[in-house]
Amino acid sequence: MQIEQILYDNAGNKQKNATNILRDKAQFVLIFGAKKLLLNNQIYDELRSLYPKAYLIGGTTAGEIYNNIATENTISATAVYMEKTEVRFSSVFIEKGKCFDAAAELIAKFPVDDLKHVFIISEGININGSKLVEGLINRLPPNVTLSGGLAGDGTHYKETFIIANDYPKQHCLVGIGFYGKNIRFGYASRGGWSPFGIERIITKSKDNILYELDGKPALDLYKAYLGAYAAGLPAAGLYFPLMVRSNDHCRTFIRTIQWVDESQNALIFSGDVPEGYYSKLMRANFDNLIEGARQAAQISLMSLGAGRADLAILVSCVGRKLVLDQLTSEEIDAARSVLKPDTVFTGFYSYGEISSPEKNKICELHNQTMTITLITED
Repeated sequence: MQIEQILYDNAGNKQKNATNILRDKAQFVLIFGAKKLLLNNQIYDELRSLYPKAYLIGGTTAGEIYNNIATENTISATAVYMEKTEVRFSSVFIEKGKCFDAAAELIAKFPVDDLKHVFIISEGININGSKLVEGLINRLPPNVTLSGGLAGDGTHYKETFIIANDYPKQHCLVGIGFYGKNIRFGYASRGGWSPFGIERIITKSKDNILYELDGKPALDLYKAYLGAYAAGLPAAGLYFPLMVRSNDHCRTFIRTIQWVDESQNALIFSGDVPEGYYSKLMRANFDNLIEGARQAAQISLMSLGAGRADLAILVSCVGRKLVLDQLTSEEIDAARSVLKPDTVFTGFYSYGEISSPEKNKICELHNQTMTITLITED
């Protein structure tokens, strides 16, 4: 596998330039960037010229990951050539309220023979990520793994854009499929948040909309817990995510607020919050968040089944970035401490992470996690 990277600064100038030896060989280029830069068609045109035969895929972010550093207001481009692996591309438009159907349509475009893994990037606003993942899994053969993330828009939550081998567009889902016997994948997702307060039952919800906890309006309870932070909703909710678990403890996941509905005293999340499940607020602990990133690297390397990886795609939540602030790069350092120095890092800060928490576990939408996808060829 051959990989090269380019970093564009906040003015759209190349800060760190690739040797550009791949050119026609590159099969795909992962492009993650700030919205104001990504909508600059000149940069897209330049990358298309540099890699004329590659699939260009990516999206807007809440921050970029370029090798060993967390950046913002930049564009990170990572070109990849795999010597023994075929790569296929697919994209679809997501109609409002039809995330499941769009995801199923995307997967239907991939031939299933020898398909090993699909990596996806999705629109991050006004979608139900749980339904998206359900649609993806529903059409994938059971032996094919899945990972990816939802595009971001800083802390604005206004609009996200996807690059699907074309200029950035809204309401889009894009994926690349990897084929053959020589490709290996490792993946994991870990959090590091600490639950606190009273555990409450979700007594009224519909899909990703939470109306009542213990029979009381969810928004009122959430505001009471947040106190002075409540004025900053929905962005303030990133500091206090919700842990959700099933009664039998078989499913546990974290949800962050995407929007609030004052008229119905409801909270709108990026994924489902099922009725009858239990919930508890969470808060940050710096050391635990950084340790979560290290664990994600360790578990993903174990699931890879190889001593090292060529490429690591890190998808971390915008909430982690806000909390860690100046320490943000330390979670990348923690992952790097586990992985070899020659593993190339790329990735972004997202509105949702898609992965199995570890090998042979159910793939789900996560929030507030560090999710790592490792790729290598035999």
